[in-house]
Amino acid sequence: MADYSNKEAQIAVYAKALAHPARVAIIQLLLKKQTCICGAIVEELPLSQSTVSQHLKELKLAGLIKGDIAGVKTCYCIDKVEWNKAKKLLTGLFSMTFKKENCC
Repeated sequence: MADYSNKEAQIAVYAKALAHPARVAIIQLLLKKQTCICGAIVEELPLSQSTVSQHLKELKLAGLIKGDIAGVKTCYCIDKVEWNKAKKLLTGLFSMTFKKENCC
């Protein structure tokens, strides 16, 4: 197995977490609301509670969101520190340019 830098590994973690349209929709919802959301995510998306929970778990494992227990519900919001880290790494990746002309 190849040795990858921490930067490359972290970009892959973020990319995997964002590699499903439902997760992108959840992130967009949390960014739009600019607050923690408790339970309303299911009401906003055309997905079952169990499906939303699975996607929230993946986003949380990647560190992009955080969840706090409030009574019987868990409230989710963007982890601002991790979001900014992801934004910087992904922007860096996508800002790289291909300089050679006439390839393929």
